[in-house]
Order: sequence, then structure tokens, then C-alpha cells
Amino acid sequence: MTNKMDEFKQKILGLINKQPPKIPSMGFDDSNYHFPQMPTLSINSKTAQDSDRPADQDILESIEAAYFSMNDDFDICRFELSKLTDTLDCDQIQRDFKNLKQQHSVVSKKVLQLILEHQNSCNEEFKTIEDILEQVKDTLNDCRESRKQLAIAGRQFSASLGILANYRKRKLAQRLLGNLNMIKNLHSFDKRCEQLLNDEDYAGAITELKTCQKIAIKYRHFSCVAALTYKLQETLENTDTQFDRILAQMCYHFDKDRYSKLQAAYDLLEKSQVAMIDNIHVHYITAIYNSSFNIVNSFVSTGEIMDSGDNSGKNPYKTLCQSVPQDCFIPCLAQLCKVLFKIVLSYHKLIKWYYNQEEGQSENGLDIELSMSKQKLDHNVVKIWDDVQRKVSSLLLNADLSTYKFDQFVQVLRTVHRLIQVGEEFCSSKSEDLQESIRKQSVCYFKNYHAQRMDELKIFMENEIWEICPVKPTFNILQLQEFKSVRSALKNCKSSSQISPTVPAYSANSTDCSSCHSQDGSNITANYFIRYTLHGTPFDSGLDETIIEEDILAMDNEGSGYYSEDSEEESEELRKDFVDEDGTKQNHQLEKHVHHQKSPILTNTTLSVLRQVGKYLQMSRLLKPISYQIISCMNQLFDFYLYCVHLFFAADLTVSGNSLYSEELIITLRKINDNLIFEPVPQEQHIQIPEGRIFKPSMSLMVDLQKPEKLHGLAERIVGVESLVFLAKQYEFLQEYLEQLVPQTNRIMLQQFFAQNIASVSHLRKPVYMAVVAQAFDLRQILLSMSKINWEVKEVMSQHNSYIDMILREVQIFRLRLEEVAHKVPISNDVYRVLWESIAHIVTHTLVQGFSDAKKCSNGGRALMQLDFTQFLSKFEKISSLRPVPHKEYVENYVRAFYLPEMELEKWIREHKEYSSKHLFGLVSCACQNNKKSRQRLLQVIEEAEKNILGR
Repeated sequence: MTNKMDEFKQKILGLINKQPPKIPSMGFDDSNYHFPQMPTLSINSKTAQDSDRPADQDILESIEAAYFSMNDDFDICRFELSKLTDTLDCDQIQRDFKNLKQQHSVVSKKVLQLILEHQNSCNEEFKTIEDILEQVKDTLNDCRESRKQLAIAGRQFSASLGILANYRKRKLAQRLLGNLNMIKNLHSFDKRCEQLLNDEDYAGAITELKTCQKIAIKYRHFSCVAALTYKLQETLENTDTQFDRILAQMCYHFDKDRYSKLQAAYDLLEKSQVAMIDNIHVHYITAIYNSSFNIVNSFVSTGEIMDSGDNSGKNPYKTLCQSVPQDCFIPCLAQLCKVLFKIVLSYHKLIKWYYNQEEGQSENGLDIELSMSKQKLDHNVVKIWDDVQRKVSSLLLNADLSTYKFDQFVQVLRTVHRLIQVGEEFCSSKSEDLQESIRKQSVCYFKNYHAQRMDELKIFMENEIWEICPVKPTFNILQLQEFKSVRSALKNCKSSSQISPTVPAYSANSTDCSSCHSQDGSNITANYFIRYTLHGTPFDSGLDETIIEEDILAMDNEGSGYYSEDSEEESEELRKDFVDEDGTKQNHQLEKHVHHQKSPILTNTTLSVLRQVGKYLQMSRLLKPISYQIISCMNQLFDFYLYCVHLFFAADLTVSGNSLYSEELIITLRKINDNLIFEPVPQEQHIQIPEGRIFKPSMSLMVDLQKPEKLHGLAERIVGVESLVFLAKQYEFLQEYLEQLVPQTNRIMLQQFFAQNIASVSHLRKPVYMAVVAQAFDLRQILLSMSKINWEVKEVMSQHNSYIDMILREVQIFRLRLEEVAHKVPISNDVYRVLWESIAHIVTHTLVQGFSDAKKCSNGGRALMQLDFTQFLSKFEKISSLRPVPHKEYVENYVRAFYLPEMELEKWIREHKEYSSKHLFGLVSCACQNNKKSRQRLLQVIEEAEKNILGR
């Protein structure tokens, strides 16, 4: 190869050094052809500049792969010549040659370097090989010597070898017997494993199974044991399935000891606790669905499901809920809640078990897997509860509760509300699905229920004969069956207001007075998972209100109606006195009548309204989202009662009521009439009452308000008004509790109802009792008698006029008839005062009316007017016991005005606007009877004042 390379080099050099042929001169200077000389490439690699030379590593990497070929037929020269083109380029050839020389030099250097580096290792390996050869020679010599000695021993000790052979056979027999016993134990594994599982020794069963598996693997060379291996694997899978079935049973009744054994078994199966938590979560979800489906299905007959039509594509559970008969809904709901509570209770115990395990490991350090399992459980608890409330919500939303009785519907509310409390204790959930479903049902139900109650109240009012319902003096609303569920809450509210009267009834940081009692009215105060850990559920009892015997009616043989205030029906808390905001002392019976021997005045309709109030309170307490709507409807019961009492007993008022009606009463009556009462047009044929309205009621024909000897139905009027006053006091008693039930945004509107509607009830006494007084006195005859009096007397008479005796006689008659009425109905001091004030009011205004009719009046006549009025006052004070007599200034100021000079009279007219224009005209006519100019001027002042009043 070297010779060829040298030959190749000579050919290349001869080609390069060959002189080109000479070209004839063309007449140009050689300088015109002077070009810069190209650098001459040396074929000797040693003459190459080191600065242009690449790095050794780059040169190695640039060597073509063909130079590393292991093929013996590879020809390097031909390979290089094959790369030459048809037209040879000397520069390129020199560069290639230089490159090859550089590659050859680098490769040679690299090979030499590697040889030097591995020379020591090579020497060491050769030395090791030599040592091994020596050892092999020694071993071969030992083998030869051993065989030689063994041959000698065989010839010399043949008998001893026979003994060794027999011993070997004995050992083989013992080994075979052990194998047979082991196989026998493997075949009896099933019985032992079954016994361990029956004894709930799950860890022992798994240990036994794994031990048998190890033995089976060890003796798998036996055909019978090889077949047993598959059976052991199948048994392991069946055992895992059995554990899974036991785990599913834990969803209904959690047993911590049994679960601990399962946990140990799962640990032996090398399953993580997190995977176990995921598995048990699936079991709980499945248990919730299967239990819900089975419970609802047990209340549904097959025929009803078939009648529901094609259920393809629908939720089968929802279809079942739609098929539950109406009369079976409440038992179905209660049973569903019971089963779901047991599942939730089991999950609660499971979480508690993990928490106890975590606390027990505090000394040994926290187990990360246990902590992750607990976090997984806490995360799944919301999912479990959401699934529970979805099942109950589906049953609720697919039920028709519109025709249920109140007690039945309240039972549904209590059941759902108690389930909501379970959810709040279970995972602090507000149970939005449950609340929304029961809210939808409640809105629909309560709308119909309230409309029926309003119609029922209208019927009661139209058939009420306004007689007193005989109740005990100790009667209060807390004794009614309907208030049983809120009795404790109301007592606590009153107790808290007594202890700290300066604290507002409600604040953002205050606790609801009913928070320590179950919202459904039972005595259960949550802690369901503690109370029902061992047995029972919150839905087993307490949902149906126990009917208590009401002892509120007075006994017939106790005509006085007097009962001890320390009756057994009253608790010690109720017997305590408390102080109202106005500082007046009241006892627990809500301002009981001053005379303890007299019972509160209320009618059967009042009692019916109070019972409805108790029912509305139950619903508002259980339905906080719509509590304000329910309480507003409850207030409508009171508004309608107020409107009926006013309509029945104040419609026959024969005198002007401008001064009798307070502004609050006028606004209240107008608002009730505009928002609640519907009065159709008489000619209208097709009458459709608007929603939320009720027809204008009419009084019963059995009530007679026309008999003078009975003071135009004063007894009925007293019963009507005072029963309304009693009803208003019951509402006031509930005010603090009602404000706690409604949201903060609606509290102002509720307070406005009490400040206006409730407060205006006492103002209704004036127009109602004035209607009686106005008809009891013959005002026309009195005025006619006064018109016959000559007020132009010259001397003051010592005897009053006869019309005063007429008035006093009618007052006496009124008093006698009032005493007869008092034997029929109790009359309170407030009623007495209003009646006598009404008489004083109408008599004083009648006197002023009669005095203003006088055409002429002398000084003696004015003195006679004062004498008549003084005589009336003295007698009237004795009869009525009113001191001072109301409205006497009204008469005295009018009579004194006759004595005023002209200028002061004009000022007096401008200041005293309480008198009518007719009264003022009569005063001016008499006072200025001799001065026509002054009379005309003063009359003009009166007319201008009247125009100003009308202009307003």
C-alpha cells in the first residue's frame, strides 16, 4: 500500500510541475498580466501552519466511516481515486492530501496514546491469567489425587458406603412424609379459613391464606399442589369479595371493632387506605341510592307505576317518587329519612374512628396515609350529604301536598327541617336543595292555605253573634295546642327581655332566643349523632305533636270566673311580673283585666284567629326563607278582624267622626280597604275576585244593634272591640319573637305594622262607643228644647233650664242600661271612661250647638248658659265619676266669648278653629246684635277662614 501511495504522489507531482506551453507575444506588457501569486500548498504536512490546523478531536470526527471498515477487500487508494472528478484540480488534490496526512497523524497519535494508557491494565490482566493458570493446575492435581484416594476408599470401605446409602434413603422417606403432611394441611385450608371468617378474624384468615400460598409455591412441583394454587388464588379473590360485602354492611351500621379487623385485613392484602376510602365511598353512594329506591318502591304499587306511562329515558327513582300515593307520602318520607340518617350516622362514626386513630398515633408520629385518608373522608362528606338531600328533594318535589291538612303539612316541614339540622351537624351544610324544594312546596301550599283561612275567617265573622267565649282568667295563648312548638322559645324571649331590658331585641351579634331549641318544636337540641348513637333516629318520635288537653274554658259551676293565678297550667316563669317599655307593670297574662275575677273578653272567632296565629308561627319558624310572607299573611288575619269590627259597629255612627278617628286609624282602615277588601260593582255580572282580596263581609242578622233598651247592641260592641284589643295584645306579646323570625330587611315593615295597625286598635273605641252614645241621646229633642229658651233675660235666674234635666235624665237612663249590660259582659275601666267621655263629648257639643242657635242673647242669658252648664257638670260628675269632665272647656270658652270686646272677639275667632262656622256665626250674631257693621266684618273673617280650611 505504501508503494502505491508513493507512486501516486510522483504522478501528482509530475502533473503539477509540468511546464505549460509557450504563447506568442501579442504586444502587451507583462505587467498587464501581473496577478497576485496564490499560496503554494505543500504536500508535506509538517510545513503546514499550526494556526490553520484544526483541533485533533475535530480531525478525528471528520474521518470518513469507510476508513474504519473491517472488510479485508477495502482498497484505500481506489476509494480516494474514486472521489476524483474528470477534471483534476491540483489545489483540491493538495488540500485533500494535506487533510489525509493530518488525519493519519492524529490517528497515529491517538492510537499511541491509547496503547500507553492501557499498557498497565494489559499487563495486569496477563498477570491475572497466569495466576489462574497456576490455580487450575493445582486444582487438577487435587482432583487427580482425590480420585486416586476415592478409588482406594472404595476398595477398602464398601460396607460403610452401604450404611450411608441407607441413611440417605431414610432422609428421603422423612422428607416425603413431611411433604405429604403439608399437602394434607393445604387441603384442609378451606375449613380453617371459613372458621376464621365466621369468627370475624379477617386478619387471621388472610395470614392463613398467604401462608398456604407460600407453601403451595414451594411445593408446586407436585401436581396436586399445582392445582391447589389456583384454588387458593380463587379463595383469595372470594375473600376479598366477602370483605367488600362486609364493608358495604358498614354503611348501615358502623362497628368500630369490626372495621378495625377489616382495616388490618386490608393492610395484609397490601391495599392502601386511600383506595379503601374510595371503595367505601362508592359503597355509601350505592347504599343511599339502593335504600332510597327500595323505601320508595315499597310504598308504590306495581299498577301505579304501569299507569305512569312510558318511563323510557327517565330517572327510575324520580318515576317512583311521582307514583307514591298521597296518603303514603308522609310515612314514606319519614321512613326514607330514618334509613338515610342511619347511613349518615354510620359515615359520621367512620370519620370519628379515623380521627381517634390519628390522635392515637401522635406519640409515634403522624401516619401520612392515615392523614390522607382522613382528608379524603372530610372531602367526601359533602358529596354524601348532597346525595342524601337530592334523594329527599326528589321525593318532595314530585309530591302533591296542596290538599294536605295543616297538621300533615307541618309534619312534613318538621321532618325536612330536622333533616336539615342533621345536615348542618353532619357537615355544616345549609342543605340548599332541601330548603329550595320545601320552599317551593310551602309557597304553593301556603298560598292556598291562607286563602282558605281568610274565607273561613269571613264566614266566622259573618256568623259571629259577638258573645263572650268563657275562658279562665289565667288564659293566655301559650296554653293553646297550636303554640306548643313555640312555647319554650316565647318564654325564653320574654325571660331575656326581663333580664336585660335595655338590650335591643335583636342585633347582628345576638343569638336567636330559639337557638337552643329545635326549630321543629321538639325538645331535641341537635346533637343527633350523640343521642342516637346506639339506637333510634330523630324521625322515630317527636314529629307528631302530642295532643295535650287544653284547659282554657271556665267551668259552668264557677260563675264568677275566678281562678287562682298559681294554677298548674302556669309555669313559675309565667307567674313573674315584667315591665313594659312604658313602665307600666303587667303580669304574664298580657295586661289581664284589672278585676282578677273577670276573664279576658274574646269571642270564638278571636280564639280561632289565635289558633291560626299559632299555626302560622309554626310554619314561619320552620320556613325561614318565606317567614316574612307567612307573618304578613298572619297580620292579614288581624287586619281583616279589625276591618270587620269597624265595619259592623261603627257604620251607624250618626255624628261627625272627624275628631273621633286618629290619623293612624284612618290610614290603617284605608290601607286595609285598598289592599285586602274587594267590593264588586252591583251591576257587574261576571265577578272575578282579584288574588289576595276578599269580599266585603256583612254582619250576622242575629245581631241586633237597634234596640234602645240594650243601648243599641252595646254588649255586642264591647265584645267586638275588646276582643280586638285582646287580640292586639297577643300580637304585641309575639312582636319580639316575630322580629327575630323575619330577615333584617323586612323588620322595619313589621315594626311599622305594630306601630300603626296594632297601635290604632285602642283608637277604635271612640267611634264605636260614640255610635252607641249618639243614638242613646235624643239630640234633636234637646236642641228643640234649647231653641225655646229665651236667652234675652234681664236678670240672672237661680234655676237652670229644663233641657238640663232632660239631658241628665237620659244620662241616668244610660247609666241604668249600662249596669244591665255590665251584668252580661264585663266592662273595663277603659271602656267606662271612653263611654262617659263620649257622653261628655256629645253633650258639650250639643250644648254649644244649642247656644249657637240663639238669635239674641243678653248678659243675663249668658249667665244662664253658664248656670245650666255648671248644673250639668255637677250632676254629671257624680253620675260618671269623671273628674274633670272632658270637653268642658269647649263650652266654657264659647260662653265666655260672648263677653269679649269686638277686637278681642276677632282675635278669638282666628285662634279657636275647633268651632264650626255655624257656631261662630251664632256667636257673632249675638255678640254684635246691635252693631251691624262689626257683625258683617266678623262674619267675613269667618268666611275667609272657612275658605282657607277648604282650600287646604
